[in-house]
Amino acid sequence: PLMLSSILQLLFNAADVIVVGRYAAMPTQAVAAVGSNGALINLTINLFMGISVGANVVVAQDLGAGRGERVGRSIETAITLALVSGFALSVFGVICVRQLLEWMSCPADVIDLSTQYMRIYFVGMPGNLVYNFGAALLRAKGDTQRPLSYLTAAGVINVILNLILVIGLHLDVAGVAIATVVSQYVSAALVVWCLTKESGPFHLDLRQLKMEKAALVRMMRIGLPAGFQGILFSISNVIIQSALNSFGNSALIAGASASASIEMFVYSGDNAISQAALTFVSQNYGAGKCRRVDRAVVLCTVYMVVFQLVFGNLAYFFGAPLAGLYVPGQEEAISFAVARMVFLLRLQFINGTMDIGASVLRGLGCSFSPMVVTLIGVCVFRVFWVYTVFPVVHTPESLYISYPISWTVTTVVLLVIFLVLRKKL
Repeated sequence: PLMLSSILQLLFNAADVIVVGRYAAMPTQAVAAVGSNGALINLTINLFMGISVGANVVVAQDLGAGRGERVGRSIETAITLALVSGFALSVFGVICVRQLLEWMSCPADVIDLSTQYMRIYFVGMPGNLVYNFGAALLRAKGDTQRPLSYLTAAGVINVILNLILVIGLHLDVAGVAIATVVSQYVSAALVVWCLTKESGPFHLDLRQLKMEKAALVRMMRIGLPAGFQGILFSISNVIIQSALNSFGNSALIAGASASASIEMFVYSGDNAISQAALTFVSQNYGAGKCRRVDRAVVLCTVYMVVFQLVFGNLAYFFGAPLAGLYVPGQEEAISFAVARMVFLLRLQFINGTMDIGASVLRGLGCSFSPMVVTLIGVCVFRVFWVYTVFPVVHTPESLYISYPISWTVTTVVLLVIFLVLRKKL
């Protein structure tokens, strides 16, 4: 269910890219405008996604330890924080997105469309954060079915609105952005409704929404390092996207955008298994069942490697026809997409093991170490690579290879930290 939920979230963006790639007036520029903004979107929301991870860990540990009275306060705090943060992000995005795109060296023939898409997208931030926080809270008690059903409903609405607004009303990039925003608010409304219908500690009373200091501090202690880790990932990805933009080639950007969308479908397995590891480790560590913690670590790592090897290589094998769904008939863009898949799909299993390591450490309440390791092993390394190796070789492939190298270094360090922490605990 976690994997399917991730896939449905990805379908929001994939449906946007596919529809504008087929029906927009300027398909190459539209695909580049819609598909190349993932790094920038992640940069702005990853801090809050990390805090939602903190909410998941806090609630799961309290459930495992039988501290039901704390659960309700944490739920009220998490939803209130999501609303406040979402509105703040909306204001920030609408005002600042053009400047951010200029700093990323967005090509002149794409920047106007990108700005239009992003400003509308940011209007949906309150819905985006409320859904993700609510889903994280439900996952803390093992409920992955209802968030999946809510996303299914929202995904169907998104696709229908895409077709109506782009094909019927010819709104192009603005149409797919509006469809995404509406679907995000639908999923948020459904998850809030679900929490209000819960009984016991998981019941949410909208009249009692507030942020309790003790619950907020616990979430922040785990969530802020996780969020900063996500921001650091995004900063390095923004730098790499800027380096790609420096080629000034719309076909290259469109191909990379198509490949990135396909990669995220494979990454959904990574995210699902990592979230499962996070919840299982948090609950069992809270309950003092350390043998089950060990078992969860081993099983999730095995599942991760097998899944990513199988589906990563399958996606690469069918890379050209899959990329053709996004940029039909654009052979140059398709070739650029396949070239990227060699590094970011076939070697995705290394990234998966790295994410397992970070999730396990957070589940044990250790969130600072993964942030520091990620800062050095991923972000600093990639920035160093962009400013040293890339200017010399100056090919897209010389950027892409920095990903698996940084994943490998970080995975090894996280494994050492886990073994040391495991012995101490």
